[in-house]
Amino acid sequence: VQLQASGGGLVQAGGSLRLSCAASGRTFSSYRMGWFRQAPGKEREFVAAISWGGGSTYYADSVKGRFTISRDNTKNTVYLQMNNLKSEDTAVYFCAATRTGSYYYIQGYDYWGQGTQVTVSS
Repeated sequence: VQLQASGGGLVQAGGSLRLSCAASGRTFSSYRMGWFRQAPGKEREFVAAISWGGGSTYYADSVKGRFTISRDNTKNTVYLQMNNLKSEDTAVYFCAATRTGSYYYIQGYDYWGQGTQVTVSS
């Protein structure tokens, strides 16, 4: 599976962005999908994840109520809608895929996209 993330950019605090991650291949629906982020000088951290069919979603406490993960298996795409953005959300955002690994841990994912920069100005 090859993943291509897009949709990042510069936004003011309180604004919104929607990230997209397009996957290649015909087996997208068999992968759990996740979003992670990495700020300068910090470790990569879990943001959100979604089950194969989209029926279950998982979020880091820091983004609950502000971010929404969704997927469209007909388009081989997973999304991350980010609302009420804060300066601390500034990071490179990565999408990742796994068939059966843990939703929350980097080590559970087998495939990674290249990342898209999100910068929130205060």
